[in-house]
Amino acid sequence: MDKMTVLDYIRRNGIIAIIRADSGEDLVRVVEAVAEGGIRCIEVTMTTPGALRCLELAAARLSASDICLGVGSVLDAETARLAILAGARYVVSPVLAPGVIETAHRYGCPCLPGAFTPTEIFTAWEAGADMVKVFPASLGGLDYIKAVRAPLPNIPLVPTGGVDLNNLAAFVAAGVSAIGVGGNLAGKDLIKAGKFAEITENARKYATALAVARNSLG
Repeated sequence: MDKMTVLDYIRRNGIIAIIRADSGEDLVRVVEAVAEGGIRCIEVTMTTPGALRCLELAAARLSASDICLGVGSVLDAETARLAILAGARYVVSPVLAPGVIETAHRYGCPCLPGAFTPTEIFTAWEAGADMVKVFPASLGGLDYIKAVRAPLPNIPLVPTGGVDLNNLAAFVAAGVSAIGVGGNLAGKDLIKAGKFAEITENARKYATALAVARNSLG
């Protein structure tokens, strides 16, 4: 997929599952469990030991599927480069790091830097962000996202943190481009306990909730 195809894929699928764990041993299995539940965009965070190896393994196993793997928690250009070479198709950061955006674009990948205030969001957009990860969205909640979108309607936002099954439909109705979901979908306790079937069921619930929310909008 080229950059524009990946961006369109993220928008169409609407959910980025964020996989964060204390160990990388079961990370590939978690990616597969989330995929089995119907979520097609999956982000492996660099805060997990062995994340690059997980990306390589997951990319190889899912190469024939329609899963779009990304990398998260990227803070520098070299990490972005290594992750892309390992199989990441998009790069996500909790902060605005211009070098990360530049490197992602050099390799033909979208970049979703993190920002929170309107000034930060606009600065990220001006720096070349393809979408802006609003983080932590839990701090301002739905009302904050609505308030930010009012003066900045053309900047595609991806609220992350605080989005769950109870408020997903409201975020969708607010006009966000996608949502990021981590612990509410694949929490560290489930990963540590090896409850992959439960992770798959959680993913299925989120995928279904998104479809229902979008259908209700017409």
